[in-house]
Amino acid sequence: MRCLSLRHKPCFVFFLALFLLSPAAEAKNRGPRTRTRLGSTSGSPAAQPGAPEAQPASLVDRVGQTGFLQLYSESFKNVRLKEKIVAYWLCMAAIAIHPIVFDQNSLYGLREKHLLEQILKHPAGIDPLALKKITAFTKLFWANRGNHNAFTSRKFLPEFTLEELRAAAQQAMKNGAPIGPLSKLDRELEELRRAVFDPAFEPMLTVKNPPKGKDPLEASSNNLYQGVRTSDLLGFEEKYPLNSRLAMVRGNLVEQVYRTGAGSGNVPPGLYSAELARASRYIGYAVPYASPSQKKVLLDLIRYYQTGSPADWRQFNIDWVRDDSSIDFTNGFIEVYKDPRGMKGASQAFVTVVDAMMDKLMKDFVANAAYFEQHAPWEDKYKLEKPYPPLARAVEALIETGDFEVTTIGENLPNETEIHDKYGSKSFIFTGSTRALNHATGDAVTREFAYSPEEIERAVKYRELADDLITTMHEIIGHGSGKMNPRLTREPAYYIKEYYSTLEETRADLMALWNLFDPKLIEMGAVPNLEAAKAVYDREARAALVQLREVPTGDTIEEDHRRGTQLIINYVRDKTGAIEPVEREGKTYLVVKDYDKMRQGVGMLLAELMRIKAEGDYDSAKALVTRYGIHFNKAWRDQVLERYKKLDLPIYWAGINPDLKPIFGANGKIRDVQVLYPRDIVKQQLRYVEIAGK
Repeated sequence: MRCLSLRHKPCFVFFLALFLLSPAAEAKNRGPRTRTRLGSTSGSPAAQPGAPEAQPASLVDRVGQTGFLQLYSESFKNVRLKEKIVAYWLCMAAIAIHPIVFDQNSLYGLREKHLLEQILKHPAGIDPLALKKITAFTKLFWANRGNHNAFTSRKFLPEFTLEELRAAAQQAMKNGAPIGPLSKLDRELEELRRAVFDPAFEPMLTVKNPPKGKDPLEASSNNLYQGVRTSDLLGFEEKYPLNSRLAMVRGNLVEQVYRTGAGSGNVPPGLYSAELARASRYIGYAVPYASPSQKKVLLDLIRYYQTGSPADWRQFNIDWVRDDSSIDFTNGFIEVYKDPRGMKGASQAFVTVVDAMMDKLMKDFVANAAYFEQHAPWEDKYKLEKPYPPLARAVEALIETGDFEVTTIGENLPNETEIHDKYGSKSFIFTGSTRALNHATGDAVTREFAYSPEEIERAVKYRELADDLITTMHEIIGHGSGKMNPRLTREPAYYIKEYYSTLEETRADLMALWNLFDPKLIEMGAVPNLEAAKAVYDREARAALVQLREVPTGDTIEEDHRRGTQLIINYVRDKTGAIEPVEREGKTYLVVKDYDKMRQGVGMLLAELMRIKAEGDYDSAKALVTRYGIHFNKAWRDQVLERYKKLDLPIYWAGINPDLKPIFGANGKIRDVQVLYPRDIVKQQLRYVEIAGK
């Protein structure tokens, strides 16, 4: 599962925070399963204690409300040659699966992607104004893996016209682009016309709570289901729930598995066989250079991609959790946010290198995970007697592809509860992403939305500590906590369905919020005093207001992390009155009036969410999320949009990865791998097109 905002940790944590953090988490996001995303951002560029002095500015491009950040990895130069080679081939595997998510997000995604990219690859003679508009749209298309905003799920439209697109494509075709002949191009443009230009056609990527009478699978434009309604699934038993598409074929419901097929011929190829075979080839190239434990992991993954078998995925995750290599990775179908049912995994990959200085601090925090489990506010029957704390790593990303966003600054994997309980998990804190985001932001949002001078002072003083502390606690003692009722025979997501991702991200956030006021944190050195804890509670209240800027139309929130923030604040307001809206000079603020009462409300909600998860209580999950997490005050949203607009800051973020370049010796073997920083999203993505086609 992901986290979308920054967090922190012990005495060592205090230094960790100073090294990593930023104000950006004002309107934080969190992601289900294991992800933590960075949410809001702040104003003027802030100094970065942990960044190299010579590092250029991380914000390198902007299209409207989206900023493009260059990621850096200073730690890569310190690893051994064999590890560098493993990293290089794993990055190639990450690029190989990158196109898959465009197809998962839309039936038209790969066709749109191909057309746009061929125009940018063959630009000579295209009208400059039209090319500028097409380039801007393509950047946003890459950033969101399609033409639906990754956070709001809403479709965005180009500024160019169909005729401008046609003329550009015709000129690109004359320049050698493989998109012709003309009759084929005309047919393609007509078939893509509504997908690109019609705002009423497939307006939402994912709709988990459609209007009454509407089916969520039909209302969602993603390509995880074809011709299937929820009612069609009654009594249907999926054998590959995470890595398959369900399609109605000649009146029969068919499970189309993502796999390459096994060499023996007993397992036929499935969807995305070419991309998965290419990734498997690159993974195989890494095997000779990997450590014995990582070699087993790599071979597990190749086997899984051949069969698509849940048993092979389980074995991969068990061995992956046990491996402690400094070059680590994910590659697979993992997070289920885009699926209205919360079952189908989106393709994603990342490759990381350990940030050694920060990594030691996180391991110190992991050592106290059992204490926090036993002091959780839920019933003892839901507490793990011997929790398996996650293998916590502070890392810098070498690449992030597929459904993995630069705003994901924390990740806890694997998502399968059974593996968590029996074998443990890994938690990643992405220090490179944090630094890049911090480097591009400052204090402007805090100063605009904090109510009092005291609140501003606390926020500025403790923001870095608070952000990193929350991220770390969310991942280490949040997602890995609690146990299920033994009567449940499946993962809790099976029972809680479309509400599971929201519930689990909220639960992990609440574990962090609950423990902030535990004296243990001061004893550990995680916080210097309770003022830091108050700063986090202030920020949580502000986040529920500031994040409304990301939903410029409508009155519902679809993104699970955002729902979690709303759920927490609205529940606490309703049950305790600890948070109140305050009006001043025409502006609304959400202000914490009583920190003790807010913590009581946090504990109440945390205990209930743990019970819901442990018992698979769908009805209670639905009642809580629909009452507190989905709808919001549109007047507040409109006001936030106006206030935020004056700050002139990006609302959304996309990342530009480092590039790894192998250096070959006279014998044809790799003798070194250099890390480069392209600072150009167009060049990098067009390079990925070439790699993914080999």
